[in-house]
Amino acid sequence: MKKTVFIDGQHGTTGLKINERLSGRKDIELIEITEADRKDLTTREKLLNEADIVFLCLPDDAARQSVGLIKNKSVCVIDGSTAHRVAEGWVYGLPELKKEQRNLIKNSKRISVPGCHATGFIAMLYPLVARGIVSPDYPVTCHTTAGYSGGGKAMIADYQGENVPDYIKNPRPYSLALNHKHIPEMTKITGLAHTPIFAPTVVNVYNGEIISIPLVVPNLQKKLTAAEMRAVLAEYYAGEQFIKVMPYPADDYLKNGYMTFTDCNGTNNLEIFVFGNDERILLSARFDNLGKGASGAAVQNMNIILGVDESTGL
Repeated sequence: MKKTVFIDGQHGTTGLKINERLSGRKDIELIEITEADRKDLTTREKLLNEADIVFLCLPDDAARQSVGLIKNKSVCVIDGSTAHRVAEGWVYGLPELKKEQRNLIKNSKRISVPGCHATGFIAMLYPLVARGIVSPDYPVTCHTTAGYSGGGKAMIADYQGENVPDYIKNPRPYSLALNHKHIPEMTKITGLAHTPIFAPTVVNVYNGEIISIPLVVPNLQKKLTAAEMRAVLAEYYAGEQFIKVMPYPADDYLKNGYMTFTDCNGTNNLEIFVFGNDERILLSARFDNLGKGASGAAVQNMNIILGVDESTGL
């Protein structure tokens, strides 16, 4: 029997990508809402309670409002906003996080899709903290370079509008008060004792992302070389379909010594690289901020709930 799916916020960047990924599937039926009705509470409440699965692709306050409108306890909610990522009663929707995560997702009615930056950060750091290699007290810093689609419709309009000023075409560091909205989940899910310093930069490319974490080997709880750390991560993600740990050294996967930006675009893949030597290590994750960082992860979670192959539609 087909499951009914409603995308609340289907006209936004993530909603459109989810719709695209679900189009043509025979195991679900998409419930559509007209442009005229998308802000009508009565219509939205009706559709939210009729669906088997609801994707929320909304600003945080609107996502909380939608959850409040759902009275049907059988409705499964997959929230793409920041609103519930560290909230009690919500399961963090990163299936590869740990062995029991898929069962937690499958048996939950409330799943929060990780933030794009948080996805790469947690995928690299969580195994190292969990295995006692990086202490929870370690002063973690990281930097992200990401495409402008992560900023939603307003930022896309800034980059794609007429007479775009030169300053927008240049790389632009932001969130300089060091209070980016993904930091709470980055801190909580990895088990860090202190908030990491997170420095993101948006660039003049539509989608794609590279996030990097430097580590100083003498300050680690377990002193591993870059090659040894790569082996730990490779063992942790062995058999995973979407998270791959690249060989060390990674020279064959660089282009003239450069790590390229868009290689994972259009996929749900996340590639982890380990660079460095016996003293200094750089972890880098490359993925599509609209794929594994948003719509791909949302659909992967839905596939787990439905009990179908996780790659369906991906």
